[in-house]
Order: sequence, then structure tokens, then C-alpha cells
Amino acid sequence: MDPRDIHLVQHTWQKVVPIAKTAADLFYDRLFELDPAAAELFATTDMAEQKVKLLQTLATVISSLHAPTPMLQDILDLGQRHAGYGVTADHYDLVGSALLWTLEQALGEAWTEETYHAWSQAYQLIAEQMLKGAAEGAISAVGSTQRTA
Repeated sequence: MDPRDIHLVQHTWQKVVPIAKTAADLFYDRLFELDPAAAELFATTDMAEQKVKLLQTLATVISSLHAPTPMLQDILDLGQRHAGYGVTADHYDLVGSALLWTLEQALGEAWTEETYHAWSQAYQLIAEQMLKGAAEGAISAVGSTQRTA
């Protein structure tokens, strides 16, 4: 991401923070509207806690965009855990759509084509790292299965 996109994501995130709980509600409502079956992934999840985790993760990633290297490993680990929950590569497109839609709702007039582009870049960074983590986890799981067989 270029510095202008990073600034735009961080600046607009500050506008979302005061309505974070509403934004989290909008996000999950939209996600489950786009894919009702995705709700099954959260069947045993405390959704209030899940929404807090979503917001904390986004805040951490957004604050680290200028120097993302340390957080990249955390995102890889997150991708591994999500794969274990049953999250597939197809879910990442749905999550991206739900996130961008939520931000559009939350930001109103501040949601411009430039803002959309910047947030798309940020989400792409997150999704690519999480998918990489999921793939690495799958490779590790196959390797450990082969060693024990």
C-alpha cells in the first residue's frame, strides 16, 4: 500500500471508531445476508465477543500499516486458526464485500472511490496473508500426518 492509501484508511477508520459497535453489527448482518450458511461457522460463538475481536484485529492491522512486518505473522496465524474453524478461500470474498459495504454505510459521504480503493488494498493485504497462513497450516497438517503414519 502506498502512503496515501495508508493515511486514508487510518483517517477514515477514526471516523468508524465512535460507531464501532454499530459497524460490527452491520458487518455480521451483511455477511450473513450475503451467505446465510456462513452463520453456521459462528453457531457456538459468543457473537458479542466475536465482534470485539473483529474490531480489535482491524484496529491493530490499521495502526500497523506503516510498518506491517511484525503484524504479518499474526495475520498468518489468524488465517491458520480460521482454516481450522472451517473458513474457506471463498469466504474471504464474502468478508471483503461485507466489510467494504459496512464501511460505505458507516462513512457516508466520506466513502469515495479513493477511499474504496484504499480499503480494498488494506483488505487484500489481510486476506492474502490469512490465505497464506491457511495454506501453510494445511501443509503442516499434511506433513505431521505423514510423519505419524
